[in-house]
Amino acid sequence: MEEKKFPRTKLGWLWDNMEGKRGLFMFALAATVVYSMMQITVPFFTAHIVDTFISGPDAKQNLADHRDTFFLMIAGMVLINLFRTIVVYVDCMSYEKVSQSVLYRVRNYLFNKIERQDMKFYNEYRTGDLMTRVTGDLDAVRHMIAWVIRTIVESFGLMTAALIYFFYMDWLLTVCLMVIAPLILIIILQFKKRVKPMHMLLREKMAVMNTNAQENISGNRVVKAFAREDYEIKKFDDCNQDFRNTNIKTQRLWMKYFPYVETSANLMMVVMLLAGGLFLIYGRLEMGEYVAFSGLIWCLANPMRTLGNIMNEFQRFSAAANKVMEIYYSEPEIVDAPDAVDLPDRFKGKIEFKNVSFQYEDANIPVIKNVSFTAEPGQTVAIMGETGCGKTTLIQLIPRFYEPTHGEVLIDGVNVNKMKLKQLRGNIGLATQDVLLYSDTIDGNIAYGASDISHQEVAKFAKYSRAAEFIDKMPEGYETVVGERGVGLSGGQKQRISLARALAVKPSILILDDTTSAVDMETEKEIQKNLHELDFECTKIIIAQRISTTKVADKILVIQDGTITEQGTHEELIAKKGYYYELVKLQTGEEVG
Repeated sequence: MEEKKFPRTKLGWLWDNMEGKRGLFMFALAATVVYSMMQITVPFFTAHIVDTFISGPDAKQNLADHRDTFFLMIAGMVLINLFRTIVVYVDCMSYEKVSQSVLYRVRNYLFNKIERQDMKFYNEYRTGDLMTRVTGDLDAVRHMIAWVIRTIVESFGLMTAALIYFFYMDWLLTVCLMVIAPLILIIILQFKKRVKPMHMLLREKMAVMNTNAQENISGNRVVKAFAREDYEIKKFDDCNQDFRNTNIKTQRLWMKYFPYVETSANLMMVVMLLAGGLFLIYGRLEMGEYVAFSGLIWCLANPMRTLGNIMNEFQRFSAAANKVMEIYYSEPEIVDAPDAVDLPDRFKGKIEFKNVSFQYEDANIPVIKNVSFTAEPGQTVAIMGETGCGKTTLIQLIPRFYEPTHGEVLIDGVNVNKMKLKQLRGNIGLATQDVLLYSDTIDGNIAYGASDISHQEVAKFAKYSRAAEFIDKMPEGYETVVGERGVGLSGGQKQRISLARALAVKPSILILDDTTSAVDMETEKEIQKNLHELDFECTKIIIAQRISTTKVADKILVIQDGTITEQGTHEELIAKKGYYYELVKLQTGEEVG
């Protein structure tokens, strides 16, 4: 699995996101070095105590004459250990504060990025995968700062301090001990090579499992409707087992290398016993120096043991950071043009399609082919056609959810590509057949696009959409909290709230994508009447399948295979006796015209 290239290295990216906390981070690094090097103070004092007061030729006399010095050195050891404990505590808290600050900053930035992406992005990324990136992957990033970096600095600080002290005491014994280091390094590098793809695979398995869980929770009604609980439980269990097995393989890989690392690190003690013992016998080492070497040898062995864990955690961070940075550095393709024009707050609402064609990147043939039509301000244009003919894709070109492959879409004579997205979409009210309501009150859902409107205005738009009649019957009325995605409401009720939400922004252009498909004919008729009596002017683009909706439109477009095959009023299309004529006969069951 090839890694993507980013503008910054992973560590450089971390540094960028430490803005405001870099001073604290540098303090933490310095404190780590200090408390690591303070580890040698106890063996240093111990060596002097042994040589001066225990095993030296004048030890007995020194203890008698300089007892206060002996106790002073003991007290010094205690105080230094106490001070080191305080430094370690402050240091760990500093790392944690920096890591939480980075976590907060990056998570907000990622959410901002995700919110501003275009439709292509959401077609490529699964919801569960995105959730994994802003939760589990970010926790691995936090862990990198809070533990991995600290452990690396601590280990190298400890080794450096120990090596300096060892060379100061006896360079030859130090060289003998360090002969083991290249062996451990070779083992760790081999481990790194094998564990890196395992962590990338593990991260993918987690994303698949989270996606499966998210889809089943949001689609629980479909699962229950088809009595597929056992099937979905088994499916999730398979994903969970796959993740568990990959996790076990990753851990077993470390356990395979761990004995070699542990054995190699323990060889230092063997070298110490053999070489150190010989040096002591032949007088090259004093007893205190031998004790200091023995007491500090763990300062070399432990960091080497830790290298495996550090490498394991670093590869986990690397795999997670790849996924996070992929979103972090992603840019939407549909953005404001550098020369975008500043338009009036409210558009007139004239829409023009000029020879517009559109093709998805992964498609072989265009979805929309050479479409041209005009909707004058205040007109109602109905769009009809078979499922999959390109109706929804066509209307998604108006708010620039997608951009035409060829041709132009203009509003009030200005190409939408030259408009500021916020101004463009702020003038468009959109209601779709597939309704998404938030876990909020009905009032909050209707006022979602215009949060400053009054309750009276919310009620007015609910009346326009014929939602008021069922809202008033609810125990808490407009303050009734709807469940996630509108659970507890019927399809028709959700569609009417969605329509009220689209109307609440008082748009210059109202786009309805089969919005009344789930309501009864009588309610639809009332809604159509209300849409013609709005207290503000707007151009309406309506995708509909019912003749009752299209017959009152100022213009009807019939789309077949991405092309407009018929265009005109209800009466004009009846006279043509084409697709529309046949559809009217099918729905009414009688001859027309």
